[in-house]
Amino acid sequence: MDVKTIIPDLERLDGTIDELEESLEPLLKGLPEMSSELPLLDKAKLMTLTAYSIESLLFSALRLQGVDAANHEVMTELKRVKQYFAKIQKAEEPPAQRTTSVNTEAATRILKADLGSNSKDLKQKLEEKLAEERAKALLNSIQNSKRPAQDHTSASQGKKQRGGASASNGGSQQKNKKRKA
Repeated sequence: MDVKTIIPDLERLDGTIDELEESLEPLLKGLPEMSSELPLLDKAKLMTLTAYSIESLLFSALRLQGVDAANHEVMTELKRVKQYFAKIQKAEEPPAQRTTSVNTEAATRILKADLGSNSKDLKQKLEEKLAEERAKALLNSIQNSKRPAQDHTSASQGKKQRGGASASNGGSQQKNKKRKA
C-alpha cells in the first residue's frame, strides 16, 4: 500500500474519532449523576452499554494497530460484557409460570408405605390431611368450572316453564289414572 492512498482514510478515521469523543464526553462526564436518577434495570443497561462501547473502541484500536485482538484481553472483557447483556435481557423477561405440580396420589402411597409400621395416631392425622386436601381440590375445581349466573328474569321464566310443563304432565297423568279406575 502506498502512503498517499492511506492518508485520506486516516484523516477520515481521525475525524470520526473526534466526533466519537465529542459524543461520548457528555455521557462519560455525567455518568454517575445520570445513573443515580435511573431505575435499577436502566442503570444496569447504561453501565453495560458504556462498558461495551469502551471495550469495542479498544478492540477497534487494537485491530487498527495490527494486533491480534481475538487473542487479546479485550476480547475476554467483551465476552464478559455480552454475558451482562444476557443477564439484563433475562431480568426484563417476565417470570415463567410454574407448571410443576405435586402428584398427591403418589405422595400418599409413599407416605402410607413409610408410615405402615408407625402408630395409628399418625395414620389418622395423615388421613385427615388427605381428606382436607381432597376437599380443597374439589372446591377449587368447582369454583374454576362455575358458569356465569343467569340474570333474574331469565331464571324466573325458566322456572315457570318447567313448573308449567310438569303441572300439565301431572294433570294428564292424574286423568289417565281416573279413566283406568
